[in-house]
Amino acid sequence: MKLHQRLPGAVAATIAIALTACNGDHSPSAAVQAHAANSSPASPELAAVYQRSCQTCHARGTSDAPLTGHGDAWQPRLDKGMDTLVDNVVSGMGGMPPYGLCMDCNAEQFRQLIRFMATPAEAEGQ
Repeated sequence: MKLHQRLPGAVAATIAIALTACNGDHSPSAAVQAHAANSSPASPELAAVYQRSCQTCHARGTSDAPLTGHGDAWQPRLDKGMDTLVDNVVSGMGGMPPYGLCMDCNAEQFRQLIRFMATPAEAEGQ
């Protein structure tokens, strides 16, 4: 078999190994899972938005969305900066639809929701 015929398989294997090695064990703890399933923003207005637009993915662990309160999952996203995160919400990213299903939200609400979801559960007594 010629090199160019083996290259796609070798590249795929290298990527799979790299992803496995870089991923480590970042599974949320039981405390984080409980926090994600049971927490809500203190503001009633923000809580209503969270419950109708964010909670389905960020509280249940049924998608690639980082769980609310899972600091390890949120940190790489936060490292990109809040403006980038808000842009990602507005544009949609991965499995998240544009505006995170909150078509009437403004940028400040998105920032508040991101801060809420990204706050590690441990910081809230979990």
